[in-house]
Amino acid sequence: MPVSVPRQRNVSAAGQGETTATDPATATASSATPSTATSASAVDAPAVPGAGTDTTPAPSADRAALTLLVVEDDPAGSLAVPELLDAAGAAGTRIRIRTARNLTEAERLLTDDVHCVLVDLALPVPRGAADDDPLAPLRHVLRLAPRHAVLALAPSADAGLAAEAVRVGAQDHLFREELDGRLLSRAVRYAVERKRNDAAKAKLAESRLRAQENARLERGLLPTPLLEGSDLRFAASYRPGRSRALLGGDFYDVVRTPDGTVHAMIGDVCGHGPDEAALGVELRIAWRALTFAGLCGDELLSTLQRVLEHERESEEIFATLCTVDIAPDGRRAGLCLAGHPAPLVAQHGGTARLLPYEDGGPALGLLPHARWPRRQVELGGAWSLLLYTDGLIEGRTAGPGSPRLGQDGMVGMINRQLTGGLRGEALLEAAMAEARSLNGGELTDDVALLALERDGVRG
Repeated sequence: MPVSVPRQRNVSAAGQGETTATDPATATASSATPSTATSASAVDAPAVPGAGTDTTPAPSADRAALTLLVVEDDPAGSLAVPELLDAAGAAGTRIRIRTARNLTEAERLLTDDVHCVLVDLALPVPRGAADDDPLAPLRHVLRLAPRHAVLALAPSADAGLAAEAVRVGAQDHLFREELDGRLLSRAVRYAVERKRNDAAKAKLAESRLRAQENARLERGLLPTPLLEGSDLRFAASYRPGRSRALLGGDFYDVVRTPDGTVHAMIGDVCGHGPDEAALGVELRIAWRALTFAGLCGDELLSTLQRVLEHERESEEIFATLCTVDIAPDGRRAGLCLAGHPAPLVAQHGGTARLLPYEDGGPALGLLPHARWPRRQVELGGAWSLLLYTDGLIEGRTAGPGSPRLGQDGMVGMINRQLTGGLRGEALLEAAMAEARSLNGGELTDDVALLALERDGVRG
């Protein structure tokens, strides 16, 4: 058991309750130096390997210093002794002690530079706490210092109470009779690291929960096609350009109205951040509502433009759009393009080709009184229709710096995959994989692909 060493307590003249432990060998010099005796801040106590004075340069040690706030009502200040500071331990960590005689004084001294608090469980019960709660002082300190490491001090006879203090929230407990410099120094360092680790774990858990909530939200914002009663087969593939996201500025949807017409749409809000993703969702939902309300072609796109103009953050934001309405017999469709690349169509056993795009209108949000003509196209009895966003065709053909894939390159790529017998979801995944491979890595823009197929059995 360590033996107490006589020491001198220097109390700041400013009356701030801060104390400094002073080596007996230097007590006289300290008392004779006014600037030391009246200092208003805690001072690093020197290590006491014997009776000498630590001459280690202060600047490097101060950078690694830890400040301990001791809350105990012993008038002799039994904890503020030189040998309890282990000023230059194995880790080279200097520990500064600041003392408070009661919880009120502790609250005043608990500043941001304090790393750890050692609270004596024998302190008087704070006002408003239950008189029969021996851990009331600790609970009070935990409320005052939720971001600080906390150690509980108890007599060895109260081992059960000390263990309960850790369960309540202290990082560790110490027994007064067994306390020495090395033990205190190690306990303070470990408590600070445990608190930092706990805080990091809490932030990580919070981040994971937020990511899971965002993922559930984004999955909920992706469309569920409404094709009940239709003989068309549907497939889609979606990859946002921003890292760790499920939703980008691209959007798509497919619905079947009561008259048997199948309406498909794909669009792209300029940019691919969260704001663009949110705007894309708004436009998709508005398109579905307007489609079920009976709007089509120019009337529908004009209304969507008004929605875009109202919801966008700046006048520079625009969106491209391609809409297709397929007749109930599945043999023909109406096509509207608003600054969007034309879709691909391939008849059964034939090659893919681009649908006409000469009559398209401007992107939504560019011209206040634009018009979007609806063009009638023949599909035939059995066909595959592919709608896509420009993130696919803007990829490179042989890695960075090479020419872009473009529409012609995409047509050739899709025809190779059709020749290989790929259809539906397998076709879309193969197209996405080949585009990434040609690009030399992930595509930087959002990419959405949508395929509709009809085998012609009913036609």
